[in-house]
Amino acid sequence: MRPEIIVAEDGRSAALLGSVERVPLSIGESRADRPVELVVVVPTYCERDNIVELAQRLRRVLAGIQWELMLVDDDSPDGTADVARSLSRTDRRVRCIQRVGRRGLSSACIEGMLASAAPIIAVMDADLQHDETRLPAMFRRIRDESADLVIATRYAGTGSTGSWDATRADMSRAATRLSRFVHEQDVSDPMSGFFMMKRSVLEASLRNLSAVGFKLLLDILATVKEPLVIQEEPYTFRNRTAGESKLDSHVLWDFGMLLLDKLVGRYVPVRFIAFALVGGAGVVVHMAIISMLLLYGRLSFPTAQIAASTSTMVFNYSVNNVLTYRDRRRRKLGWLTGLASFMAACSLGAFINVVIANSFFANGAPWMIASLAGILIGAMWNFAVASQFTWKRAGAARRGV
Repeated sequence: MRPEIIVAEDGRSAALLGSVERVPLSIGESRADRPVELVVVVPTYCERDNIVELAQRLRRVLAGIQWELMLVDDDSPDGTADVARSLSRTDRRVRCIQRVGRRGLSSACIEGMLASAAPIIAVMDADLQHDETRLPAMFRRIRDESADLVIATRYAGTGSTGSWDATRADMSRAATRLSRFVHEQDVSDPMSGFFMMKRSVLEASLRNLSAVGFKLLLDILATVKEPLVIQEEPYTFRNRTAGESKLDSHVLWDFGMLLLDKLVGRYVPVRFIAFALVGGAGVVVHMAIISMLLLYGRLSFPTAQIAASTSTMVFNYSVNNVLTYRDRRRRKLGWLTGLASFMAACSLGAFINVVIANSFFANGAPWMIASLAGILIGAMWNFAVASQFTWKRAGAARRGV
């Protein structure tokens, strides 16, 4: 792993600490001019009431450390980025990245990490639920004890989940057990969103990270192949004091997609798996609708088939928009134009399905194999076209969002 540079507090000669190297202050160099030792990366969405307090707390607890706060905001409608920029005008240690047309906690953290040159990286939430007073101890463990990664844990030592109710605590522990399927590290809290690491850990995992959902630490633990020196720092999870919790039913989906990506992502794109799962649910919806129309609506089969197919396309589009492509989600006028392009893609996909199935059948394949081949090729077409056109990342497609 490549050595990184931080500056010795006492200005004495450099000493090698694992992959982190200390260098002395040059003559005439002020403390304010020294290189940044630590970046605290904080992803934000609608946290304007918390970030001023967070910055004040970091100033208190990180005295004596050259640090910067990297706020990565996913274009919050409450003006979080504006507040962050106001802070940066009075304190150059506060920096802001405002992402437009991109969403996702893990990807926001990665973008913030890459925007800093600091050799040590911390990740924490903006909601003040993570105990910032643990940061100095975590920093010392990396700088002075040669740890590669320090995890703030709720499940070891004096750590605690605070005032969580039994349901949330049980769900967290269940997720921790499930995470064992994708990593082999001996840690008590792989689901923690509060951790610190050397930049070399990021560099070793960066190009193979899934960046799916909100559990970046688990993503890193499941990706890094080299042995890591991991230490844990107990802390008590606090209650949110301002803003609204981001926990909802989507986090379960994101967690499941992360596990799938780490298990089979090298063979099949996880977004395609999600797309296929939604398509499978669409088959059930289609059969339910056509059954009701034939049994109770007394429609002819062709009419019922058209109605059911159209309804299923709308269903598939709506669910994919919320789950599969949540980071590119379309709203308002963009929702309608996206639906139009999705239905056009699926209509052509249905035609391709029939052509492929007939071709297989004509060449002697059993009808079931021929049908499955048509379904698979049609699904791949729909996925490719939907990804490139319906939910493309281009800014022009996002202006209606």
